Amino acid sequence: MLRSKKNWLGLCLGLMLLPSSLLADSFTVGVVPQFDIKTLYRIWNPILDQLEQRTGHQFSLRGSPDIPAFEQSFANREFDFAYMNPYHYTIAGHYQPIAKDHGRKLYGLLVVKAESEITELSQLQGKTLAFPAPNALGASLMIRAELERKYGIQFEPKYVNTHSSVYLNVVLGLVPAGGGVQKTFNQQKPEVRDQLRVLLQTDPVEPHPFTARKDLDPALVAQVQQVLLEMGQNPEHQALLARVPFKQIGIAVDADYESIRQLNLDHYYVKPER
Repeated sequence: MLRSKKNWLGLCLGLMLLPSSLLADSFTVGVVPQFDIKTLYRIWNPILDQLEQRTGHQFSLRGSPDIPAFEQSFANREFDFAYMNPYHYTIAGHYQPIAKDHGRKLYGLLVVKAESEITELSQLQGKTLAFPAPNALGASLMIRAELERKYGIQFEPKYVNTHSSVYLNVVLGLVPAGGGVQKTFNQQKPEVRDQLRVLLQTDPVEPHPFTARKDLDPALVAQVQQVLLEMGQNPEHQALLARVPFKQIGIAVDADYESIRQLNLDHYYVKPER
């Protein structure tokens, strides 16, 4: 009897040491908060519904109030799956890319008001510029690096949490310029987008990967990847993916992001507080 109790205790302790994702039928999905949380849920919930129907597992979107909070969550491995920017992926360590958009590249946009007198980057010398967060790749890291390294522009960054807030800060004249990316720029309401003009477009890089934690069951990861790829072949489901946007979803591998590592953006990256 005593031995039986010991065996049962050992089994319970062993189960406690297993990753929670292997014990449960529910998995968390993190998404870098380029938009407000309501917009992210509107974009991602239909996709997660399809994953649930096709895999038999549950997937719940875990929102983050801002990019630093998202960074802290993936640093703590709180997401089972995550859609993150390419630089985030290169520093995450414990995630693997499984899908990305094969139909586009990622680049940063620096925008000014359409009627602004600013026509040259040199006119931004010493100015305060808006960015969503220090570590937003296209909208912050790449723009800040190019302005300083390529054009010798010194400026004061102002971080306003989301891409939409950047565009509003520029439209309202609170800053002369701000950083974003083509996706979020296109998705602004016409009354905002039409008041903006692109002053700088950075060099392009590979787009955001959809990633899975490395300690997940490989069969589960392969199943999720396969469902996403199959969705890309269905016009109705492709319309859902296009809102992410995945214009042409395909397989992603680690080697796709070697060019990101070669940009040496560590100088501009701000580590989240633990």
